[in-house]
Amino acid sequence: MEQVQVGAGQPVTVKARSEECFALIGAGPMGLAMAKTLVEQGVPFQGFELADDVGGLWNIDAPRSTMYETAHLISSKKMTEFTDFPMQEETAEYPSHRELKTYFHDFANAFDLYQHYHFGAEVLSTTPLDAGGWEVKWRDKAGTEHCQIFAGILIANGTLSEPNLPKFEGEFSGELIHASDYRYPTQFTGKRVLVIGAGNSGCDIAVDAIHHGQSCDISMRRGYYFVPKYVFGVPADTMGGKINLPMWLKRKVDGAILKWFVGDPQKYGFPKPDYALYESHPVVNSLILFHAGHGDLKVRPDIERFDGKTVHFRDGTSVKYDMVLAATGYKLHYPFIDKSHLNWQGDAPHLYLNCMHPTRDDLFVLGMIEASGLGWQGRHEQAEMVARYIAGLRSGNSAAKTIHAAKSQKFERATGGMNYIDLPRMAYYVDKATYRGEVTRQIAALKAAQS
Repeated sequence: MEQVQVGAGQPVTVKARSEECFALIGAGPMGLAMAKTLVEQGVPFQGFELADDVGGLWNIDAPRSTMYETAHLISSKKMTEFTDFPMQEETAEYPSHRELKTYFHDFANAFDLYQHYHFGAEVLSTTPLDAGGWEVKWRDKAGTEHCQIFAGILIANGTLSEPNLPKFEGEFSGELIHASDYRYPTQFTGKRVLVIGAGNSGCDIAVDAIHHGQSCDISMRRGYYFVPKYVFGVPADTMGGKINLPMWLKRKVDGAILKWFVGDPQKYGFPKPDYALYESHPVVNSLILFHAGHGDLKVRPDIERFDGKTVHFRDGTSVKYDMVLAATGYKLHYPFIDKSHLNWQGDAPHLYLNCMHPTRDDLFVLGMIEASGLGWQGRHEQAEMVARYIAGLRSGNSAAKTIHAAKSQKFERATGGMNYIDLPRMAYYVDKATYRGEVTRQIAALKAAQS
């Protein structure tokens, strides 16, 4: 280890070289799963986390958390938890963010992961070196900057931290915020609120605004399929979440269930989806329909322009609001690495099984994956595959060599033939059964070649 004093009163630059050690960025669910599997496979690494504790998105106190106080899981705990670390019995079926922060804290303690991380550490840049390896510059919580050389980079900083705020014609003179700026329902007190976007967060936040604001409308560009959280008294995703059905049959079965338990959202003013069920992420929320049916919520079309506090809609109507909240999603954001290194195509990096670079074995992007019902176990499987692959390359594992060859050829995203709608948030969406089937197949092959 070499320490260099940059100058009087200046940060100390610390340079260290490790031919074997990977830099792991992030200590959310994906980062923790990656850390755990790296330990299990004997791959040395150093973790970096900007916050003072684990949890990622679910740590509302983290510097870049976009969590809000009333947030809960939209999938049930049984279908979301890590298989080898189930949530406690007393944990709610749809846990709050605070319960989940405790869960990840307990997970990190159970597998002794805290010792592998620098907390309060901001990764500033990652640069590949001609001689091999990566130069990582980072700043600790005291403001001291460091520079270290690592064998590779494992990116697990999440997908929901960089707000996507569209440009609107005109100017709004009231309060215009993105959902990432929302924390407490009291922000709506006494205000006429318009929520733009009806994804899961948009609908959850609209319900808060209904209860705490003077009024609430929601602007929708397209229709959604609405899924209740409970069916026959049990979490809806436990009904069929562990049964693999052909998609044509799953659509028929689930479509029938939705008609029984949800009815026709169009009668409340919601637009009809112009795509098939599961070609976009459904909205898991019953309360939004309840309030629309009670007249507490007015569904509006897409926005045409702003004019002071007046919002003009594309159907020719106009309404005055005090606050506009844009629940318009997030963009993939990896600020510490040049985009050119990530094989970016369209709205997302194009990676083998959403995580492996086609030509590099020292760069992986973890957690850039979405699928209905994937849960954290699906992400844990991704992490295990990557950890076993890294270890396998070092040991000469034949299955690792096979994966190396496969990812260097032309490959497609594991959509299972699904025609997902053309939206940035769907650019890294996969079919759960197809994806998990391929990942677990690769894990099995790596295990067999190792023994």
